[in-house]
Amino acid sequence: MQGFIETHRLDPDKEDVSSRLRHFEEIYRFYTSRMVARQGERCVQCGDPFCTTIGCPLNNAIPQWLEAIAEKDLEKAFLLSNETSPFPEILGRVCPHNRLCEGACTLDDGYGAITIGPIEASISDLAFKSGLSLPFPGVTSDKKVAVVGSGPAGMSCAHFLLRAGIGVEMFERAENPGGLLNYGIPGFKLDKETVKRRFNILKEAGMQLQLGVEIGQDVTMKQLLADHDAVFLGVGATNGKRAKIPGENHQQVFLAMEFLTNVQRRLYGEAWMERFSVLGKRVVVIGGGDTAMDCVRTAVREGAESVVCLYRRDEANMPGSRKEYLNAVEEGVIFQFLASPQKIDIDGNDTLVGVDAIRTELGKPDADGRQRVSDISGSDHCVPADVVIMALGFDMEGLPFVEDAGVELGKWGEVQVEPQSCRTSHPKVYAGGDCQRGADLVVTAAADGKSAALAIMQELLG
Repeated sequence: MQGFIETHRLDPDKEDVSSRLRHFEEIYRFYTSRMVARQGERCVQCGDPFCTTIGCPLNNAIPQWLEAIAEKDLEKAFLLSNETSPFPEILGRVCPHNRLCEGACTLDDGYGAITIGPIEASISDLAFKSGLSLPFPGVTSDKKVAVVGSGPAGMSCAHFLLRAGIGVEMFERAENPGGLLNYGIPGFKLDKETVKRRFNILKEAGMQLQLGVEIGQDVTMKQLLADHDAVFLGVGATNGKRAKIPGENHQQVFLAMEFLTNVQRRLYGEAWMERFSVLGKRVVVIGGGDTAMDCVRTAVREGAESVVCLYRRDEANMPGSRKEYLNAVEEGVIFQFLASPQKIDIDGNDTLVGVDAIRTELGKPDADGRQRVSDISGSDHCVPADVVIMALGFDMEGLPFVEDAGVELGKWGEVQVEPQSCRTSHPKVYAGGDCQRGADLVVTAAADGKSAALAIMQELLG
């Protein structure tokens, strides 16, 4: 270990731009057994590993599985990485590691952080390829939990409940499971077969999966509570935010998730809507987070004539993963920083022709520590566009079936929970992920699902 002086940080190989824009397959080629061991050897095995304690919401045993893979013990590394995480090969692909574990790495300042994310993904990929499997006991308890929503929070809760031998019945209203992981995150970041494999593991462990079933419509909350010993809500936050500017209700102004979902439905061969096609069109995406990067990179692959991203802050203040921004730049996306949309331009024929924007500047930090944004007078300009995509975050979807069951909601419609246990005001109902914390990361949703599962285990098994 501690080979960081002789061995430099080496990111996974990436497919050339000229070829990767022709498909939606993953662009990274993760490590071989030899390469993953070499990168693992760089870890200095800190006595107080910040990567785990302050960098990872799941508090993964990162130094331990880095040491195991450095010693070429793939099975040990595989079991350790899956001990605290419900799907390390997914989080190794989609987490903003530069802001989390790698950003907290001792070596990040000077030598280059350990490539924790790629190593994490590679360990499980190599393990599954070699035939290793995860130990589940099967359903050994007479207790049964309903999990509503098959996104990362629901997947995580189900994983840890099944590890304890508790029966799980999962309900998903879509045709395919995975929620955001399936319909929201494009295939060039996360291969859908990787998600499918995890659901196969859960089903083999005893989970019952009910697809195309919407709670409140097909099954009532009252039925769920009567038929199960506990209920976990992992329904996400799916209502996209708009900029609240004139013209934003035009039919060629899309919300990020409806655009991304429609493209994924087409790729699946499911029913999709032609109006979301951006082939040959000038596309403007408003926003600067990971969802915005998903939209701009998808639009390029969908054959847009040009793709421009408007963000009202500067590059340094972008909230998403830096590698996704750099990938978008490589793929030809034009970024206009310090630009705030003011109006959607629509001509006399009701055709969308552009976005009126104004230049901005950053001032002193506000109470939250972020620099204030102010407009620069007289800097109005128009960005030509045929399609505008709003990638400004997500609001709560109305949850009448939850409220009817006596579960307390907050002023924004979020499910109120006790932070440590994720228990709601109803003694049998727990909730996690975006539906209780607002739009956030996949890993924080996974952490919520894990916390809820541990609390449910304590309640049902003692």
